[in-house]
Amino acid sequence: MTTPTTHPKTAGRDDRITMRFMSTPGDTAAGGRSVAAGSVMEWIDKAGYACAVGWAGAYCVTAYVGNVRHRRPIAPGSLIEVQARIVLTGRTSMHVVVTVSSSEVSERSYSPATTCVLVFVAKGADGRPAAVPEWQPQSRADRKLTEAAVDRIPSRSEIKRLMLSQDYTDASNAPQATMRFLVPPGVVNWGGKAHGGTVMRWIDEAAFACAAAWVKDEDAASAVAVYSGGIHFFAPVTIGDLVEVEARLLFTSAHSMHLGIRVSSADPRTPHELTLTTQCMTVFVVPGAAGVALPVPQWRPELDEDVRLHELTREIIRLRETIVPLAPSLTLEP
Repeated sequence: MTTPTTHPKTAGRDDRITMRFMSTPGDTAAGGRSVAAGSVMEWIDKAGYACAVGWAGAYCVTAYVGNVRHRRPIAPGSLIEVQARIVLTGRTSMHVVVTVSSSEVSERSYSPATTCVLVFVAKGADGRPAAVPEWQPQSRADRKLTEAAVDRIPSRSEIKRLMLSQDYTDASNAPQATMRFLVPPGVVNWGGKAHGGTVMRWIDEAAFACAAAWVKDEDAASAVAVYSGGIHFFAPVTIGDLVEVEARLLFTSAHSMHLGIRVSSADPRTPHELTLTTQCMTVFVVPGAAGVALPVPQWRPELDEDVRLHELTREIIRLRETIVPLAPSLTLEP
């Protein structure tokens, strides 16, 4: 049920936002060569959230993050610019395109590094979905981005269906990494729920642990995420929850590792009663000289569940390749 909303005077006015800041030592990935993908995804969520809240004039939650393509690494200590803009609205939802750019301190010339689409849902005071002001494209870029957002909906729905159609059990011998911890107060919003960007940082950390353990050699510490997609948020993670983040290797190509990550939560008093809150797929590579990815050890599934998930991943890869990446020149166009 949708909560009727009388939009505040501030709603429906600002459809874009720009954030600028400097990356910190805490944003650096293991190995120290670049900013961690998890940090970039936190920035994406913060800018997207601020844009969505500004348009809706209401509290919002992250529902989906898709096709986060890390086109190039961001050097530690860089100046960061994150631009977010509304490109499509539904009854209670907002599609937001976010572009992350970086610059050396001495240059102040920003170069795009990451672009993606997020979907936010507005919430009323009762916690139910609330109506948002309708947004209409005004410029050429607005219209192109709206078309791109609409075109992605069928592929996104099919990827979600495929990912949710499969069970993850203990009947697997695939390489895995699991993190378990309690949600601390410092990562939650005013509603007591963990930020979507924080959850994405957990996803990146667990995926890195799995990828680095598979590579094993001296290059393992430099493994980096180049893609994260199909990040669906099904349920909130609240302060004090027990969280389990499981990363599992699903597929290897000659130079990449595809990992499935599932985030679940539970009451600490009943730790085995886990609820799936977030699910996604991420791709890691090991950068070599001149930015060329190094070969990675090949993994071949043997058990039925691993074979099934291996084939599922191949199908998702085929679907993903049909989605045309958003050009930063378009997302940054007025």
